[in-house]
Amino acid sequence: MKKVYLDNASTTPLRPEVIEEMVKVLMNDYGNPSSTHTFGRHSKNLIELSRKSIAKNLNCSSQEIIFTSCATEANNFIIQSCIRDLKIERIITSKIEHHAVLHTIQILQKTHDIQVDYVNILDSGEIDLVHLSDLLASENKTLVSLMHVNNEIGTVLNLSRVAKICKQYQAYFHTDTVQSIGKIKFDLQETQIDFLVAGAHKFHGPKGIGFAFIKKGIVLNPILLGGEQEKGMRAGTESVHNIVGMSKALELSYLHLDEEEKHINELKEYAISQLESNFFGIKFNGNPKNTFYNILNVILPFSEEKTSMILFNLDMKGIAVSRGSACQSGSVKPSHVLAEILSKEDLRKPSLRISFSHYNTKEEIDYLIDNLKLL
Repeated sequence: MKKVYLDNASTTPLRPEVIEEMVKVLMNDYGNPSSTHTFGRHSKNLIELSRKSIAKNLNCSSQEIIFTSCATEANNFIIQSCIRDLKIERIITSKIEHHAVLHTIQILQKTHDIQVDYVNILDSGEIDLVHLSDLLASENKTLVSLMHVNNEIGTVLNLSRVAKICKQYQAYFHTDTVQSIGKIKFDLQETQIDFLVAGAHKFHGPKGIGFAFIKKGIVLNPILLGGEQEKGMRAGTESVHNIVGMSKALELSYLHLDEEEKHINELKEYAISQLESNFFGIKFNGNPKNTFYNILNVILPFSEEKTSMILFNLDMKGIAVSRGSACQSGSVKPSHVLAEILSKEDLRKPSLRISFSHYNTKEEIDYLIDNLKLL
């Protein structure tokens, strides 16, 4: 059976070069990075070289990069530590953030005396920046937490503009860049972000590793205790092969960025044209002029009967797509993102998230379209 993977916003296949690099480390560099002997020092050196490589690609200091087990941990660490260590009194976020952010904030609201405000969402799924400015007019010590690229509908936040607004009102700015790191260039000297998080498996690196960017001068205390790893900010023996793999994946992503972005953009445009020509009444979620180039979220004009089994039927044909975040795939509830922007009628129809990588082809798009027509 043909296998077509179009769920790259959930996770991506590892690049062969990344696998090779990780296997080399697993075979040869097994020393504990905290040990003072040669084996340990060599492992530690690999970690620090990886840290410098990541920092170079983001134009920041290597001292500002902290390795974590994943982006979820990084989000939790930053938000919880901001409340505890920076004495944040209020958090401004949106109702379409990833649950790693939303659930953390909801728990903190129950356990700490903090105010939580939700910025308005436009019908396009974009953040209302005028409302954000209005909310920031308060004098409370504030953390703004807004994702760069929405993981379900692909709407893009203007990071530079939000950073300037936050700076104007002396608020801290945290952004989840899981969907965009490795897919567009970042300059953290130019864009004044305070906190940023990423996960390697979204840019063809390994699962189980991510990082947090914490702007120099901001002091946070760890939430994981037991060792002095990661400059005392994150206890636990470092996963050397995963860190090296993440660094290699990011390096390769930026090395091939222009050609891969061009290929994926062409694929997305082709998919849109094929969907529009084959399905009358189709709609696209999000602002078509401001969605990220590898994410396409579409409402198919299908009956409720077809809707309930659509993912199963596609999976039986070897096609992997999603109806939302993979982190909530076991839920029978509609996507919390789509629930914010769609009518009740459109929520009953199937919204598919099709997310591309440079490994995908037009032939795979044709195979998806042909099988959707059979439903």
